[in-house]
Amino acid sequence: MSQTIQTGSFRWMKSINKSTILNVIRLQGPVSRAEIAKVTRLTPPTVTNIVGELLRDGWVVECELGESTGGRKPILLNINHGAFNVVGVYAGVKIIRVLSADLAGNTGDEQLLAVPSRPTVKTYTDLLTGAVGSVVDRIRGKGIPLLGIGVGMHGLVDPREGVSRFAPNLAFTDLPLRSILEEKFNVSVEVENDVRARAVGESWFGHGRGADPFICVHVGTGVGAGMMYEGRLLHGPSFTAGELGHTVIDPAGPVCGCGNRGCLEAFVSGPATLERARRRLAAGEPSLLRSRVGADGEQLSGPDLTAAAAEGDRLAVEELAETGRCLGIALANLINLLNPRKIILSGGMIAAGAFVLNPLRRTVEERVLSTPAKEVSIVVSELGERAGVIGAFTLVLQKWFEPQQE
Repeated sequence: MSQTIQTGSFRWMKSINKSTILNVIRLQGPVSRAEIAKVTRLTPPTVTNIVGELLRDGWVVECELGESTGGRKPILLNINHGAFNVVGVYAGVKIIRVLSADLAGNTGDEQLLAVPSRPTVKTYTDLLTGAVGSVVDRIRGKGIPLLGIGVGMHGLVDPREGVSRFAPNLAFTDLPLRSILEEKFNVSVEVENDVRARAVGESWFGHGRGADPFICVHVGTGVGAGMMYEGRLLHGPSFTAGELGHTVIDPAGPVCGCGNRGCLEAFVSGPATLERARRRLAAGEPSLLRSRVGADGEQLSGPDLTAAAAEGDRLAVEELAETGRCLGIALANLINLLNPRKIILSGGMIAAGAFVLNPLRRTVEERVLSTPAKEVSIVVSELGERAGVIGAFTLVLQKWFEPQQE
């Protein structure tokens, strides 16, 4: 074995050990060096040396004395949460949200901008870089080192190149988000599909902690999924893993925006659900909605539909139930195929609550194949409207807590 290979192997192993120790401190801190050695099965001298480097570089701090089992009380270690900042960007169709956070996910400065209808690429990127710049300037003004920027973008994203290959709801192709932001802010940038980014956020700060494997499913203007398996996102060789919205549940169903018939998105997305309700209103069906949004339903929104359902409106209840039933079919297929421990739901249609969730759960129970599969936990994300941007900044945290290639 050549000296170069030996040196490279040693450095890589040391990086793995450092990442392992750092994550034990993150997940179990405050924790002693002896406890770290026990959990990781690394030798005490190895732990001591690596902890010394982490202390020197500002990643961890000695925080308090632990309980003694005889002799001196051990010094406990914790992540130095405020030592570094990260920035997340949710690059949405209607909004751009930018948020800073520390190593513990405690959030700081935020920018929220409305996106005009049908923006040009220049208009959109100017809005995005302006919002990011405002947050980055505040971080640097405080003298806090910035580890990086994470971006979550809908559609087909190539995370390896940092490029949005196709953002259908903005009609953008091959938008080089990484290079745009790295050139402007001189910091590393991670770019990912927004739903896959949500899955990373859930794995650190939400229902996904300790639930591997799990799947995040987002149902809004579009429908997407992100799966974490053994701590890693599933991408596929062309980065299209998770396009749940374009799986077919009825070949004779309505035409989807992608051109196919019967895609899940054509049944359960916000626009699809509202369009079904509008057609029934236009056909003259009785509903509380007629007096609120007009006979044609042009102004109908998701909250309108949910509010009417809460008052017992039959049309509203039936359309939300149909969305839940169709989504349940898709989730049952996912469960039968991938056997996750948990499915985490988010998005505007999930905000309808029991009107969607109850028929969804009934359908899943009817269609999954085995008792263990029936026990999968289906929950609603608790990260709220910030889930997308939390996922985006977690992309950066995940990168820095993984082994670093030198």
